[in-house]
Amino acid sequence: MIPNLAKIQTPRYESQRERTLVASLENASKNYGSLRALRNVNFSLSAGEVLALLGPNGAGKTTAVKLFLGLIEPDSGKTQVFGGNPRNPENRMRTGAMLQVGKVPETLRVGEHIDLFSTYYANPMPLNEVLVAAGLQKLRDRKFGDLSGGERQRTLFALAICGNPDLLFLDEPSVGLDVEARRILWKEIRRLVDRGKTVLLTTHYLQEAEALADHIAVINKGEIIAEGTPAAIKALASGKRIRCITMLNETTLLQIPGVTDVRQDREAVEIHVREAETVIRTLLELDPSLSGLEITTAGLEEAFLTLTQENETSTRYH
Repeated sequence: MIPNLAKIQTPRYESQRERTLVASLENASKNYGSLRALRNVNFSLSAGEVLALLGPNGAGKTTAVKLFLGLIEPDSGKTQVFGGNPRNPENRMRTGAMLQVGKVPETLRVGEHIDLFSTYYANPMPLNEVLVAAGLQKLRDRKFGDLSGGERQRTLFALAICGNPDLLFLDEPSVGLDVEARRILWKEIRRLVDRGKTVLLTTHYLQEAEALADHIAVINKGEIIAEGTPAAIKALASGKRIRCITMLNETTLLQIPGVTDVRQDREAVEIHVREAETVIRTLLELDPSLSGLEITTAGLEEAFLTLTQENETSTRYH
């Protein structure tokens, strides 16, 4: 066990001026009957940053987002957005959200959806600008019901940003997107942040969190167990990854001193180790035919798994 996980925190802005607080949860708890979804959660978002909220399924991510959006209220503690209640109409006008819940009328065309959502805001983005940002220029007149999964996801992103919000919640925004569409989405998120917007991102793609986030909060079983910069979170996972093609089975590999995890990766095997050198020597002794050897430093995925290893239903991430 890593000691004192709940207290792991690092300075957020070591090389830049302190930023304005945009939203926060203060000792927030939320129960659904006998299920405790959040337990005295504290974390905040500052202007012009991307905060990635990471955790296994059922960890409390969606509940936290719903609190910020004013869709539910905490049983105890406090939620603040722009210094006030998230249900305040003025605050809602400054907030956009892309969620994995709810239904969108399938008979309306993409452009019609964006036009409709834009009317809910005082200073929406121009339609053409929204279409370009979401990569929907060629789909403007396509009915939502005729869109592919990735195209629907891009449309939901367009609806989230069309009001030109200062605070944006993105729940699994790149699900169903191909590589090119995902890169376009990332570029647009960075552009929004460069304009001073604030983004709370939940994602199962840890590469996405690493590419976009200024700050990461890891939640598990309703509690924030670690918070810091991506570099600080990654530093919690010591060790390396060895990838190779070997005749040795998983049971044998796990018995090698220093091996912490083994998983199959197509024709090869990925071995997580504390120190690579001694393990590699043992591998070569046991299997002289070993080939395709690659060694890399442990990253965000290993840190995430280390932090959440006590969860009996820990989820493997992409």
